[in-house]
Amino acid sequence: PSDRKSTYPNVQFCQATSVLQYRIGGRAGRTRRYTIGKHGEKTPEQARKVAKSLSAQVELGIDPIDAKRKMIASDERARASAIEHARLSRDLAFNAYAERFIAHGLKAGARERTRADYAAMLRNHATPVLGSKSLPEIRRADIVRVMDRIPANQPSVRRLVFAIIRKLFNWAKGRGDIDASPVDAMETPKPTASRDRVLSDEEFVLALRAAGQMEAPFGPLYRLLFATGQRREEVAGMDWAELDRASATWTLPRERSKNGEASIAPLNRHAMAVLDRLAGQEGAERPEWPRRGFLFTTTGQTKVSGYSRAKARLDARMEQLARQDATEAGRDPESVPVAPWRLHDARRTLATGLQRLGVRFEVTEAVLNHTAGASRSGIAAVYQRHGWGPEKRAALEAWADHCDRLLNPADKAANVVPLWREGQ
Repeated sequence: PSDRKSTYPNVQFCQATSVLQYRIGGRAGRTRRYTIGKHGEKTPEQARKVAKSLSAQVELGIDPIDAKRKMIASDERARASAIEHARLSRDLAFNAYAERFIAHGLKAGARERTRADYAAMLRNHATPVLGSKSLPEIRRADIVRVMDRIPANQPSVRRLVFAIIRKLFNWAKGRGDIDASPVDAMETPKPTASRDRVLSDEEFVLALRAAGQMEAPFGPLYRLLFATGQRREEVAGMDWAELDRASATWTLPRERSKNGEASIAPLNRHAMAVLDRLAGQEGAERPEWPRRGFLFTTTGQTKVSGYSRAKARLDARMEQLARQDATEAGRDPESVPVAPWRLHDARRTLATGLQRLGVRFEVTEAVLNHTAGASRSGIAAVYQRHGWGPEKRAALEAWADHCDRLLNPADKAANVVPLWREGQ
């Protein structure tokens, strides 16, 4: 009854609380009181059932109070573990952590192009495999799966992705977010073999002619690449604000340069012709170029993309021209396939061509904006500050003459021959 005190074996019921009183270890043991529940939380019958269960524990030598404390402590640890797991899942999820690494994990002063390249590699190759998996849960087998998805014929991509992932996990270790990196002890992908592909004169002529028949933006882009020997990404991102028609120069800012150094590239007559046509000023008495904006774009907001498809169109047109030439010469058109090549091979072809024309090695390096070559190492890197401006311009004009002779072999005596003609 709730209005008077009663006893059931050693269980006391009162108006306020139900309590089990017991001793562990016999009469010598200390008397302890276990609170079963307040009045209203349990009926007397329910309290008796709890008391029987607790008494059974006492008979086995188990202290109900200690057992309850251990259970509470275990529950608290489980809750803490769940909270920590939720934090790891949220804060250390690979996809979110990769974005923080791009924003804050690179060296101070890292160029935007570097950040963009790292972000693209992680988003295209690592994130689709690792997703939101927490960094501490990522194992070596997960990294292997990332690498296995990259085609074997893209060794440079495999090597770069591996290097970026390693940097990310090392950054996480340095911050104390993980204790060990799954990349540790993994073998670094082998470096790509150095390419030495140089287009023959016949192949380069086909590339020039094919580019001349392609529409904007890729036709002019290729023609400018072939005329200047500059890097594809740097030319593709060219802005009118970087160009000066009066001095016929292109100033590449350090933020867009692969080696992080600004450079001034002279524009020979072929490059100027391409730019005048892009600006809609071809044949104008006093041509004027736009002051700003991407030259090579399909949206007006970003630089051009889709290089692989455009290169495939260029290759197809080269093959078609080669077969036409063979047919006109009375040869088997199936006997003149064009060997595979990359756009960077055209840059190497220009460098080789300048050497054939007798251009000094230092000037060729300057034209290509190389900073790691023999001409820019050791003492030369410290004391050689000549920009080679006049020499670079003379070299690129000599290259334009060479291209003219390749395209018009019957007119070798001509000093100036249009490099690209409509329909050529």
